[in-house]
Amino acid sequence: MKFPIRKNALIAAMALALSAPALAAWNEGGGEKDEAMLLKPDRDRGIAVYEVCSACHLLEGWGLKDGTFPQLSGQHRNVLIKQLADIRAKNRDNPTMYPFALDDQIMAAAGYKHGEVAPAQLVADVTAYIAKLPMNPDHGKGPWGPGTPEFEKGKKLYADNCVKCHGEEGLGDDDKFFPRINGQHYEYILRQFQWVRDGKRRNANPDMVKQIKEFTDDDMKHVINYGSWIPVPKKDLAPSKDYKNPDY
Repeated sequence: MKFPIRKNALIAAMALALSAPALAAWNEGGGEKDEAMLLKPDRDRGIAVYEVCSACHLLEGWGLKDGTFPQLSGQHRNVLIKQLADIRAKNRDNPTMYPFALDDQIMAAAGYKHGEVAPAQLVADVTAYIAKLPMNPDHGKGPWGPGTPEFEKGKKLYADNCVKCHGEEGLGDDDKFFPRINGQHYEYILRQFQWVRDGKRRNANPDMVKQIKEFTDDDMKHVINYGSWIPVPKKDLAPSKDYKNPDY
């Protein structure tokens, strides 16, 4: 199945900025998130919907090393569902994604009109597809490699503050909605970490906000640097950095 890339999607995305209503509870039960988690995904529909996402995240789901857009490939499905549902409900501020993720766009991407398919079904479809994409073997890493003092400081900070949720290998926890952070671009995680610390990411886990509130800017850079160097299991990686998604 082949789908053309809509190159004007990014232009449309940047043209729209919407205000967000009050934040719901961090991981409140019910709603589209829970509905999508229970639905059986359709791979072909997932491919069709993801074509819209690829305008920013690339057909391989790798995002950009400069952190403008995160790597989505290989991320836990429940994490993807929660974040997409939060953006669709405007519980996470992301005006760039609204033109891609709201009902008209997500249904049009799969060739449906209102009432023909539940949006939650399309959320289920696209997140299941993304979660199985092979990850970038050459993601953006921080400036301090293993053996440097900065790396060692970050390793200690990670062990003291991050292992409980994200695990020693940075794999996170799908059941608890903790994202995997190994393989994610350094610049993207750095920006998100700062927003969580400074209260600018409204759908952040309050336990994480509490855990990192005393981090200095240097602490932040060192711990994210360490996380960016955690190896990704080979089975989760694409065969090379030149890999192209065969579904498009």
